[in-house]
Amino acid sequence: MATIRYEKDDAGIVTLTFDAPGAPVNTMSPEWQRDLHAAVDRLAAEKEPFSGVILASAKSTFFAGANLKRVLQLTAADAPRCYEELQAVKRSFRRLETLGKPVVACLNGAALGGGWELALSAHYRIAIDDPRIQFGTPEVTLGLIPGASGITKTVRLLGLAAAQPYLLEGRLMRPHEAARLGLVHELVADAEELRARAREFIRAHPQAQQPWDEKDYRIPGGGPSAPKIAQGLVVAPAMLVQRTRGLYPAPEAILASMVEGALVDFDTALRIESRYLARLMVGQVAKNMISAFFFDLTAIKSGASRGASVQEVPRWKAGRVGILGAGMMGSGIAHANAIRGVPCILLDVSQEKADRGKDAVRRITDAAVAKARMDAATQVQVLDRVQPTERKADLAGCDLIIEAVFENRALKAQVTRETAPLLQEGGIFASNTSTLPITGLAENSPHPERFVGLHFFSPVDRMQLVEIIKGRHTSVPTLARAYDYVLQIGKTPIVVNDARGFFTSRTFGTFVMEGCAMLAEGIPAPVVENAALAAGMPVGPLAVLDETSLSLSLHVAEQARADLAAEGRTYQEPPGEAVIERLVKEFKRPGRAGGGGFYDYPTDGPKRLWAELKRLYEKPGAHYDMQELKDRILYRQAIEAARCLQEGVLTSERDGNIGSIFGIGFPAWTGGALQFIRSEGVKRFIARAEELAQRCGPRFAVPGIVREWT
Repeated sequence: MATIRYEKDDAGIVTLTFDAPGAPVNTMSPEWQRDLHAAVDRLAAEKEPFSGVILASAKSTFFAGANLKRVLQLTAADAPRCYEELQAVKRSFRRLETLGKPVVACLNGAALGGGWELALSAHYRIAIDDPRIQFGTPEVTLGLIPGASGITKTVRLLGLAAAQPYLLEGRLMRPHEAARLGLVHELVADAEELRARAREFIRAHPQAQQPWDEKDYRIPGGGPSAPKIAQGLVVAPAMLVQRTRGLYPAPEAILASMVEGALVDFDTALRIESRYLARLMVGQVAKNMISAFFFDLTAIKSGASRGASVQEVPRWKAGRVGILGAGMMGSGIAHANAIRGVPCILLDVSQEKADRGKDAVRRITDAAVAKARMDAATQVQVLDRVQPTERKADLAGCDLIIEAVFENRALKAQVTRETAPLLQEGGIFASNTSTLPITGLAENSPHPERFVGLHFFSPVDRMQLVEIIKGRHTSVPTLARAYDYVLQIGKTPIVVNDARGFFTSRTFGTFVMEGCAMLAEGIPAPVVENAALAAGMPVGPLAVLDETSLSLSLHVAEQARADLAAEGRTYQEPPGEAVIERLVKEFKRPGRAGGGGFYDYPTDGPKRLWAELKRLYEKPGAHYDMQELKDRILYRQAIEAARCLQEGVLTSERDGNIGSIFGIGFPAWTGGALQFIRSEGVKRFIARAEELAQRCGPRFAVPGIVREWT
C-alpha cells in the first residue's frame, strides 16, 4: 500500500499510518481509497487475532480530507461514479467500526472535512491539547456537504439541534471544544502520549462499538418528531432560504440530509448523504466556491501574489506601526495591529481625538469579551499596544506608517511630508486611500520607492481584505514588505497596480451606479434593492451608498473630474451619478452619517426608503424584468473586473476573484467576478452582455480579454 503503512506489534495492535508519498498532507485520493479498502480487507482476513487498531498520521496534520482538484474536473455524467466511490469509502469505515475490536484515532494535528469523518470512524479519539489544532467539517464553505458519514454521525452524536452550527455553518472546533462536546474523548500533552494512551484504551476495552450500534441508542434531544425539534424544523427551511436566498444548494442539502437521515436507520442515512453530495460535487456552485475559497485563498496566503520578482525578498515583520488619523479607519487599523501583537502609535491633531480613537478600539474589544471571544487579560494586552498621541515625534523609529486621514489630496500630502522622515531607516510609508492614485501621493515622500497603498475596508475589524496598490515608483522590496505585513496582521492581501479607484473601489462604483441608473430609469427603489439581494449581493446599492456616504461619492467624482480636466481629458459621468448629486445638493441628504440619504433612519424603528424617491423617480409605466436587473448587477461588475485585468490594474484573476468577494461583496456562489464569467460560459456571457449593451449602453461592452477566453 503506497499511502498507508500496516504495522502489527507484539501485543497484536495494528497501526494504520497514513503517509501519502511526496504530499504535505493526507487526502482521500483514489490511491488512498484503494489502500483503505485493502487495509480493511486485511484486518478482516487476519488469521492471527489482533487486539485493536490505531489510526495515525506521519504528517504534521492528521488528515486533510478530499482531493479537491478532482472535484473541479467532474461533470454531470460523473455523479453515479461519485456516489459509488462515496459508498465504497463508507463501507470501509463501517467495516472498520464493526470489526468488534477497539479503533482509536490519534489526532496529532488538524482533521478537517473527510479527515474528521475518518476520525469519527474510530470508537475513541485522542487529541494533542494544542489550541492551534482544528477539527470539523467545513465543507459547506466550499459548496459541498460532509458526505463521508459526517452528517449522519454528527447528528447521532450531538443531536439535530446541537449539530447545526458544525454542519450548516461549517464551524470548526479546537481540541478543548471538541472534548467538551464529547467528540474527542481524551486530550494529551504531546505526540508521544498519543500512542501510549491509545494502547491503554485498547487493552482496557477489548470490545468496542459505536453509540448508534448500541441496542438502546436514541438521538440526543430526540428525532424530527420530538416536539421541540419539530417546532424548530417548521421554520428552519424558511430561515435557511432567507439567509442563502436559494443561491447556495449545500446548506439546504445538509439540512435535508440531517432530517431525512434521522428518520431512518444508520446505513440508509449514509446513502441519503451520498446522494446529496454526489449531486453537489458535479454542480457549478461547488466548483466556483472551491476555486475561490480553497485554491485562490490558499495561493494568496502562501505568498503567490507577492509576485515572482518578489519571492527572493526575505520575509519581513513590522515591529512598530504608526497610524495617522484616529477616526473610524485609523482606530480600526490600530485594533487590527494590536490584536495581532503589533504595537502601534495612533496620532491625531489633539490628544482628545487620539484618545477617542483608542476608546473605539476598547469598544471593539469590549464586544469580543462580551461574546467570550477574548478574556479580560488579553484585552488589557491588546489595549496596551495602542499608544494614542498628538505628538508627531512619537512616530520616530516606526517600521511602517499608515496614513488614514480624510480622502483629500492636499491633506494627505501634508501629513506625508511631516511624518515620512520619522520612519526607521528603510521603513515604508503607506496610504489608506480608496481612490486617489498612489503615484501622485508618493511625490510628497522623500522616498517614493518606499511608498505603497494599503487600502483597508470598513469596518476594519470585520473586513478581511487589504488591497495593496503598487505605485509607479514602488520598489520590489516595499511591495514584498507590504504583502508580508498584511499577512502578519491576519488579513488577506491582493496586489493591484496604480490607477484611479484601483480595482475594488472602481468595481464597487459600477455596482452602486448601476443601482442609481435603474432608479433614474423609473424602476421602483424597493425593486432595485431586492434585485441586488436576489443576485446574492449582501446589501442593495442604495443602502450601501448611504453607509459609505453619498457626499463622499460625490466628492470622489468631483476630484476625478478636476484631475482629468488638468490632464486635458474629459470625465465620463456614469449613468446614475446625477441622482446622487441631486440628493446631496438639492435635498441635503448626504447619507446615513448625515441623517439620511436614500433611506430615512428614524430613532424609533428600522430604516426605511425615503418616501420621496417614489415621487421623484418612480415611473408607473416603467417595464422591468427581475432577471435582467439581476444580470445588470452582476454583469456590470464582472465586465469592469475584466477591464481591470485587461488594463493591468489587476495582476491576476485570482486577486480579482478574492478582491471582489471580500472587498465589495460579490456573491460567493459565483467564485468571484472573473470566475463568474467563466462559470457562465464565456460565449454565453458575451452574448448576454451584448444584449445588455444594446438596451443599456456601452458600459456593458465586453473587453477584448474576455473574447480571448473563448
